[in-house]
Amino acid sequence: MYDEAGHRPGRATRRAVLGTIASVAAAGIAGGCAWDRLGRGGGDDRAGAGAGPVSRAGGSGHTFERLSAPDRTLVRAADGGTLATFTDGARTAVLTGPTRTFSEPRTTTATVTTDVWVRVLPHEWQRGMERTAWFKGWFTRTLGDTSPDVFAVAFEYSSAGAPDKHDAAGVRYAGTAHYGPRDRGVSDPLDFGYHSERSDFYDYLGIPWTFPDGTRALPEKARYGDVDCSGFQRLVWGYRMGIPLRGTNTEGAGLPRRAFAIAAHGPGRLLIPVTGEAPTDLSILQPGDLVFFSIIKERPKLIDHCGMYLGLDDRGRPRFYSSRSAANGPTMGDLSGHSLLDGTDFYARGFRAARRL
Repeated sequence: MYDEAGHRPGRATRRAVLGTIASVAAAGIAGGCAWDRLGRGGGDDRAGAGAGPVSRAGGSGHTFERLSAPDRTLVRAADGGTLATFTDGARTAVLTGPTRTFSEPRTTTATVTTDVWVRVLPHEWQRGMERTAWFKGWFTRTLGDTSPDVFAVAFEYSSAGAPDKHDAAGVRYAGTAHYGPRDRGVSDPLDFGYHSERSDFYDYLGIPWTFPDGTRALPEKARYGDVDCSGFQRLVWGYRMGIPLRGTNTEGAGLPRRAFAIAAHGPGRLLIPVTGEAPTDLSILQPGDLVFFSIIKERPKLIDHCGMYLGLDDRGRPRFYSSRSAANGPTMGDLSGHSLLDGTDFYARGFRAARRL
């Protein structure tokens, strides 16, 4: 948990707020980082960014505060630390919980440690929802929940190795994922085309899929266990976390297929629009946001890669997680470009947009 100034409260305060959550935490899974507007720990919340009135939930000891840019509701503990953030028009909820750490020694020496847990709401958040019965029950259950969140689910597909998991029908729904089949026309393993893209979540699963509009997709046997960058986000956010999916790249309800379509037409809130230039102010980001890149130099406005923002790594750098050819699957690593949003490296230069689902 973090306070308004970005400082962590003392141990006794943390225990008083979170109760026994930490005692049941699963150690060594995935993480993000305590965050403020950039990920450093509550600075934006203190500034207010158009802070609205504070209201108190009856009997809970929590207070609710409205902020803007983007419009959102913060839940604060008695000591002022932020327990949760809910963004208007988005289903992504960020809550404080036990600290976890991401690492991927195969591809990077960087680690990301966090007390942020990313959950998916049953409905898009709207102002005033904290007063509804469903929210009061949901929040009470979820604040102390240590079952896999979005980050933990995403790392169940790490290219560095993740154990297989099967459902009752025998479908492998989790386990090490790869990017795509080997492209024999490309010889350099660090080339972006060394493994072929076009692998969607149903290819990884090896099952046919019917979308709400009636479109039916069939998996390719050669792509079993594979997901490209947008296919990975659809596997995590859609198949696993329940955000509706669609089979096209046009406007409509649900998460579309391609990275450019998710940036332009995806659900939730567009935080950083595409301008053709890399954004210099990352303060609006929070862990769990989708980030989008242009990796073709000659087409600076073409979005052709996407990932998930994790927060700050152990060097204070904003790090993301995406499925990429060089790592041959989901990675937070630095093969063929560092997984960073700032600086002058390849992906930082190509960073173009962000969306909160």
